[in-house]
Amino acid sequence: MTWRSRRHNLQAVTAFVAIVLLLAYLRGFGSNPTASAFQVQKPFHRSPVANTPKPSLKLGDDDVEMVVASMKKENITWLHDYLPDWEKSIYVVDDPSAQHTVSTNKGREAMVFLSYIIDRYDSLPGNIIFHHAERFQWHNDNPDYDALPLLQRFRIEHLKEEGYVNLRCAWVLGCPAEIHPSADDVQPAEDEPVHAKHVYKGAFQQLFPGTPVPDTIGVPCCSQFAVRRDTIRQRPRLEYVRYRDWLRGSSLADDLSGRVLEYSWHIIFGKKSVHCPNAGECYCKTYGLCDMQCDQDKCGSQYILPPFATLPQGWPRLGWEHEDRHWSGPP
Repeated sequence: MTWRSRRHNLQAVTAFVAIVLLLAYLRGFGSNPTASAFQVQKPFHRSPVANTPKPSLKLGDDDVEMVVASMKKENITWLHDYLPDWEKSIYVVDDPSAQHTVSTNKGREAMVFLSYIIDRYDSLPGNIIFHHAERFQWHNDNPDYDALPLLQRFRIEHLKEEGYVNLRCAWVLGCPAEIHPSADDVQPAEDEPVHAKHVYKGAFQQLFPGTPVPDTIGVPCCSQFAVRRDTIRQRPRLEYVRYRDWLRGSSLADDLSGRVLEYSWHIIFGKKSVHCPNAGECYCKTYGLCDMQCDQDKCGSQYILPPFATLPQGWPRLGWEHEDRHWSGPP
């Protein structure tokens, strides 16, 4: 037999063996279409990933976003003009066509804040500032009641340390004790309006079932605060859904339901029922204002409770008696 014939026979044998192996493989694959013939079968076990939440969009630890509760009539241009580096989610509660709005306009800013947390739970930035729309408001902790210098000075590093920071340091209205839930759980007199203190105990029991009702609630008013992403996520998303469901379904009026949450945010975000930091330390750590003469509850004239909740027309240029205040801040 020649070398050429031997090579031809060897090729034929090799081809025959390959065909036999291929048929055997296909027969095995066809009998178990869900597994490869060469797959090593492992004992079944439940993967831990099955109970792991869907991975979230990871935003930077230093990212800041403002969540603003507004109405159509309010001026929000200052937010864009003077705070361009912060992302903003501006909710317009009385405009169904707005980019951000709410399905039910109840509870004042609380509905906005809860809706944002629920919708963005898996894509929260590192730091969120919850705020009202107007720049000048009676409760802003500034001699001119101007939110801008406070926001410009706000120290994110302090927020990282605390997890939750109220934007007010002055104690007037809210500290050291605003509500005594059990003692205040009485029917007001006929000539007395119902206040949040009268309904707080029952609302607390609905919001935090199984949690003992605190003896005292104390925190600076007025629902403007900053929170870390990790602090929000210490509670599952469904908790915030339940808070919003309570807000929607509560028989309490808009102002009362919003006020209940105003005095509950600090508890939701992990602080004790009385959270009233020393005013001097608060101004220093929160805003870098460290050289003021302070008492425990206030620092000089940094904040003075105004005579009315509505600032006079022409403020901050004109004062309460329409006098020239010689104000020189940014317009």
